[in-house]
Amino acid sequence: MDNKSNLILGACIALGLIVLGIFINKGLQSFSNKERVVTVKGLAEQDVKADNATIVIDIRFTSDDPKSIVSAIDSRVSKISEYLRRKGYGDIKVSNLNLFDSKSYYEQKWNGERYVDVKKDRYSGSKDIRIDIKDVETAGEISNTINIDLINNNLSSDVNCSYQFPELNSIKPKLIEESTKNARIAGEQFAKDSKSKLGKIKTASQGQISLAGQFYSEEDAVSDIPNEPYIQKARVVSTIVFFLED
Repeated sequence: MDNKSNLILGACIALGLIVLGIFINKGLQSFSNKERVVTVKGLAEQDVKADNATIVIDIRFTSDDPKSIVSAIDSRVSKISEYLRRKGYGDIKVSNLNLFDSKSYYEQKWNGERYVDVKKDRYSGSKDIRIDIKDVETAGEISNTINIDLINNNLSSDVNCSYQFPELNSIKPKLIEESTKNARIAGEQFAKDSKSKLGKIKTASQGQISLAGQFYSEEDAVSDIPNEPYIQKARVVSTIVFFLED
């Protein structure tokens, strides 16, 4: 190989090394500038007291004769309404009749060995009676008393008490502020453990405010479930992505 060829080869090698060095340098800069982030969640909870309670008395009958169902339900509604008025509950709401036709007089049931046809009533009907209770703390006791009285007077029906809670959006800003604060505390602890500093927020999102407790379930358990059914936990979870700095 002559001197000219050697010079050309040497120049090409040198140029290749320079280009390779540029790419390596850019790669190192890209690696050093790569975002370092941490994702944390913050939970905030607050007890919320119901502002109203409703006692629902569900009246149901079944028969092959729809007329007898209507008659039985109307008679039961009349007697229970009279009892409630005597007890001082004037604002009584009665629902419309719900009459269902199954179009069948038999249903299949398992007898331990095979399915067999069993006679059933073709028609079923229902109405419910509702009364509102403002004193939510005594609503459960009132519901139990009504249930016992109806049983003792041969007017047995399904009696339940439900609670209505105030609009939750009024307390959402406070809960979001607290959940964000708790998320930052978690982020600062992570940064400390990783010998970093917590930077600015990259992204943040808040879940819907929800109720959790005896009558509401959530994937994440609440810190403690209230003993009183008229008190529930309002909760919100904030998910925040923080930058990490050296």
